Amino acid sequence: MAATSATTFSVRSTMPLGSKVSPISQPKAFGVRFNSKNCVKNFSGLKAATSGSCESDSSFLGKESSAALRDSCTPKAQKQYQRSWKNPQPQASYKVAVLGAAGGIGQPLALLIKMSPLVSNLRLYDIANVKGVAADLSHCNTPSQVLDFTGASELANCLKGVNVVVIPAGVPRKPGMTRDDLFNINANIVKTLVEAVADNCPDAFIHIISNPVNSTVPIAAEVLKQKGVYDPKKLFGVTTLDVVRANTFVAQKKNLKLIDVDVPVVGGHAGITILPLLSKTKPSVSFTDDEIHELTVRIQNAGTEVVEAKAGAGSATLSMAYAAARFVESSLRALDGDSDVYECCFIESDLTELPFFASRVKLGKKGVEAVISSDFQGLTEYEQKALEALKPELKSSIEKGIGFAQKQTVAA
Repeated sequence: MAATSATTFSVRSTMPLGSKVSPISQPKAFGVRFNSKNCVKNFSGLKAATSGSCESDSSFLGKESSAALRDSCTPKAQKQYQRSWKNPQPQASYKVAVLGAAGGIGQPLALLIKMSPLVSNLRLYDIANVKGVAADLSHCNTPSQVLDFTGASELANCLKGVNVVVIPAGVPRKPGMTRDDLFNINANIVKTLVEAVADNCPDAFIHIISNPVNSTVPIAAEVLKQKGVYDPKKLFGVTTLDVVRANTFVAQKKNLKLIDVDVPVVGGHAGITILPLLSKTKPSVSFTDDEIHELTVRIQNAGTEVVEAKAGAGSATLSMAYAAARFVESSLRALDGDSDVYECCFIESDLTELPFFASRVKLGKKGVEAVISSDFQGLTEYEQKALEALKPELKSSIEKGIGFAQKQTVAA
């Protein structure tokens, strides 16, 4: 279980394309970044707790100009999270559990969640080696308390009263291994962990990272149904890494400012089921047919790109941790009442004939508030064909997950 997990600073959520909520489509982030066009939320959890750090971040601007910049860059919707620089008052109030916290994704993910000003209690679970991770993180002077839980006997206590559960637990992908090869091991891990979530914190947001997500999310849904606590609005397959990669690759290809780029990615979270809607890129940009094909294939195969580059030493852990932390922060903001939170994720959906599908959604206090269907209006011929082509493979992965969960129930 300890073999997987990951996340980073400027974790961003995006506005829906064509949304009436705001005329802009700028990402939000929990990170320190000065940008007059779209300033990121002040990372107050880290700054306020670090003696003298508030001054050092912007001393080169001068005290007056840096204060003015902070004020001008902080949107009204973000004011509720900002602490007074003279009188720090922690805003942290949410409990987050990371299941698989000692792994390659879990450790950096836990660090990034520890830095969130919204987290009061960070609970780390794994089958081994988690005490050291927790001790290490507990020395970081941010508001959240860190607790460790080891082994099945401590899992229930880890989950009691938790608001958000993140599951990166499982085995990592190795060279030559397909996502289907991960299935037998990770399916059992996810089933066991979600059963514990159902018993101890059934109202929590559940973030599934364990691959193959196209199958593990349906497994989680079946387990929750069997326990009588399934809420489709609170079960998420974390596909944020596909969006992060799409934004990065498009910005590089078209020489754009990364903070401005927003590419919705739909479908699933493996191979051809990953479909970046490049025609919906913000800011509007044109692509040649060759660029569309090249970018689409690279985004779909980016995981393999990392596996091969690491030459057997691991899979995409750091970028996955970054993406997962972004989704966690978006969920926390939504729980905290921010009405302007949008992310792409793999959920139960009626957008297509498939029971689960990844698309952009609006998040709120109770989970998914709306699915943004406008992203599917006016697709290009290339995108429409790719959408139809991904459906059979995604359908098969979903059915595989459902079949596994139902078979386990019969066997029991």
